[in-house]
Amino acid sequence: MKKKKIIEDIEIIDIADRGKAVGKAEDGKVIFVQGPVPGDIVDILLLKKRKGVFQGIVKKYKKNSPYRIKPVCSHFENCGGCKWQHLDYTKQLEYKDKQVKEAFNRIAKVDIEEILPIKGGDKTEYYRNKLEFSFSNKRWLTDEEINSDTIFGETNVLGFHAPGSFDKIIPVEHCYLQGSSSNEIRNFIRDYTLEHGYTYWDARANKGLMRNMIIRTSSLNQIMLIVSFSTDNREKITSLLDAVYAKFPEISSLNYVINPKMNDSIWDLDIINYKGKTAIREKLGEVEFIISPKSFFQTNTFQSKVLYDIALDFADLQGNENVLDLYTGIGSIALYLAKKVKKVMGIELVKEAIEDAKLNAKLNNISNATFKTGDVKDILSDRFDKPDIVFIDPPRAGMHKDVIETLLKLEPQKLVYISCNPSTQARDIALLSEKYKVLKSQAVDMFPHTHHIENVVLLHGKSENSK
Repeated sequence: MKKKKIIEDIEIIDIADRGKAVGKAEDGKVIFVQGPVPGDIVDILLLKKRKGVFQGIVKKYKKNSPYRIKPVCSHFENCGGCKWQHLDYTKQLEYKDKQVKEAFNRIAKVDIEEILPIKGGDKTEYYRNKLEFSFSNKRWLTDEEINSDTIFGETNVLGFHAPGSFDKIIPVEHCYLQGSSSNEIRNFIRDYTLEHGYTYWDARANKGLMRNMIIRTSSLNQIMLIVSFSTDNREKITSLLDAVYAKFPEISSLNYVINPKMNDSIWDLDIINYKGKTAIREKLGEVEFIISPKSFFQTNTFQSKVLYDIALDFADLQGNENVLDLYTGIGSIALYLAKKVKKVMGIELVKEAIEDAKLNAKLNNISNATFKTGDVKDILSDRFDKPDIVFIDPPRAGMHKDVIETLLKLEPQKLVYISCNPSTQARDIALLSEKYKVLKSQAVDMFPHTHHIENVVLLHGKSENSK
């Protein structure tokens, strides 16, 4: 666009994919903007037009929506973690449910025999069991600071990445996502490292000792801390970790990792246990889980049980089924249902997760669950006993097309598909519809105050071969 302009008095009428608000001008222009909620009336500065879609930013709020509420978090205006904290929770659920239905109508284009009401969370604050914080020598500046005459130099901060920024961090004093001692531990580490002259990570120059930290908690009141350093500075590392452990003896598992790489990922690095146990424990229903530093586990323990109970209800298990659990992780779904079926096999790419799954089976005296390490598409391509039911819980990208093709060849009677991305779930179901019909669908809100949503779908084979 050659000339930017402000369009006044735009009413926000909807929320689109990824949580952006939708406004419509009098001339029919549809404008996507971050920040307002349906019912707000705003002036919008148009920034760009791409593929016929206008993007903009709010310049002025003219009238507040009746669904707008006051955010509880003081970091809300800058932090992108809880984008919907200013939207009434009942309305959040309404738009999330709508997001799932629109994905199926637009992408899957299949009929769903029964759509059950979305399951909201009883806890909308302090519901996460895992958070990652980053260290940086560059603090995110607010609009007011940028427009002031003040010159800001390097400022060491610990918090969350600013939306769209890889090197600038928003300092966090109190986060409403994780309970227990999370805020106290983070703030103590920040104060200690600043007081004792620890250098913070500079993502552009690739230097600075302090990089990241991960705090995991469990409903069994256990805490895991993982601190990431760029170099093995023994004196600094032991001094910090000893101070942390002395201040917080309730930490069950204290760990660190040396990450000299350009990226922040630690999954290909050795994680060193410094104090306490090498893992923490969690419990869902009657099943207890060992969670090691690299394990994937649903980040909302409270809603995970709701999610899995819906999946089991959809499956209508009779006790004689041969079950497959694809993308099993640490075996959470496989072990949760194991005592209700004849046998279950979990498949997962991450070796450490499968090791945890086997330990978890032993911990719970479950003998009818087996686990295989490898890519789901490769393992399924081998000769395989036909399963009666397949549980599927893939990453956001959905299933590989080879997995879908193999499922169509195997033709199990039922598929229970759990997804954190309704769009890729709908895409996969469109391919599966060649041999499957959708009987039930139910959304579960695992992440209040965000646009993310989980959805459970039951598919049943159309042909006699799947009966």
